[in-house]
Amino acid sequence: MSLTIIGGNECMERKYEEICKGYGHKVKIFTKNAGMIKKKIGSPDLVIMFTNTVSHKMLNSAVKEARRSGIPVHYLKSSSSSALTALLEHYAG
Repeated sequence: MSLTIIGGNECMERKYEEICKGYGHKVKIFTKNAGMIKKKIGSPDLVIMFTNTVSHKMLNSAVKEARRSGIPVHYLKSSSSSALTALLEHYAG
């Protein structure tokens, strides 16, 4: 499964990547507004949004592109590693 994570903490990027790879998923992570996010998202199986650490502009742009492409979006209020792990456990089982 391929994932795109939008938001979160820059210092946690490596941890997010390790967690996702531990579940056998490929992941792209965008912690800050990189411009033209809609072109960079690609076509993942799931977009994960850490809503407490992402700007409204970035959130709206990513959600619009995901909906246009039919990609499911899951919102997490917390950008902690335990919140990401719990979500991936849900999709694993």
